[in-house]
Amino acid sequence: MLTPQPVGTVYTAADPAGTAGASTASGVSWAAIFAGGVTASAISIILIILGTGIGLASVSPWAGAGVSPTTFTVLAAIWLIVVQWVSSAFGGYMAGRLRTKWTGVHTDEVFFRDTAHGFLAWALATLIAVGVISSMTTSGIGAGVKAASNADTTMVSNRYFVDMLFRQNVNANGTPVTPASGSAAMVTGMSDQQTRSEAATILTEGAANGGNIPAADNAYLTQLVSARTGMSPADAQARVNDVLGQEQAAAVKAKQVANATRKATSGAMIYTFISMLIGAFIASVAGAIGGRLRDNY
Repeated sequence: MLTPQPVGTVYTAADPAGTAGASTASGVSWAAIFAGGVTASAISIILIILGTGIGLASVSPWAGAGVSPTTFTVLAAIWLIVVQWVSSAFGGYMAGRLRTKWTGVHTDEVFFRDTAHGFLAWALATLIAVGVISSMTTSGIGAGVKAASNADTTMVSNRYFVDMLFRQNVNANGTPVTPASGSAAMVTGMSDQQTRSEAATILTEGAANGGNIPAADNAYLTQLVSARTGMSPADAQARVNDVLGQEQAAAVKAKQVANATRKATSGAMIYTFISMLIGAFIASVAGAIGGRLRDNY
C-alpha cells in the first residue's frame, strides 16, 4: 500500500510562517497533461470513426430494413458514453502516471493534484477532438437549426407546382385544347415566363400562409390558368385548388422533416453533454489512480 506522507507546513519558533523548505516547483506537470490529452483525443477520434462506420452499416434507406431511428439514437448515445469512458480513462491514467513525483507534499495534496491532472488532460483532449471534428459537428448543428428556422418559408421548389398549373389541357380524345382568343387577350403583353413568375409568387405566398391565398389572388390565378390552358373557369378553379392542396401537403411534410432533424440534433447535443460529464469524472479518477501507482513504483 501507499505509505502516507504526512509532510505539510511546519510552524516553528524559528519559522513562524512555515516557509522553510517550501518548494518553488509548479504543482502542474504540463508534459504529462499534454501526453494524456493527446492519448485521449486520439482514442476518441478512432472510436468515433469506428462508431460512424458501424452506424452507417446499421441503417438503410429501404423501409423495414436496418434499425429504427429510436434504436439508432439510443445506440449512438451509448457509444458516446463508451467513447468518453475509454478515452478519458486512458488519458487521465497517462497524465497521472507520467507526472513528476512530488516530494515533501502531503498525501491529500498529491491526490488533489493527480485528480486535477486527469481533469486537465480530459479538457485538453476535448479541445483537440473538437478541433478535428468541428466541421462535422458544425454541419450537423447548422442543418438542424437552419431546417427548423426555415421550415415555414423554405419549401420544395414550387416550379413543379407551377408546371402543374399550366399543363396543356387536352380533350377526351387527347387533342390539345387551344385557348380562346378572348381569354388569351386577358394576358396580352405578358410572356409565358412572366405569367409563370406571377403564379410562382402567389403559390409561395400561399405556402407561407398555410396554403391559404386571398380570394382575389385565387381568382386571378384561375384566370391565368384558364387563359393559358384553354380550360373552363370551373375546371381551372378545380386545378388551382388541387395544386394548392398538394403544395400544402408538401409544406407539411417539409416541416415534419425539419422537426425530426431538430429533435435529432437536440438529442445528440444532450447525449454528448452527458457523455462528456462522465468522461471528465472518469479522467479525474484515472489520474488519481495513475498518480498513486506512480508513487508506489
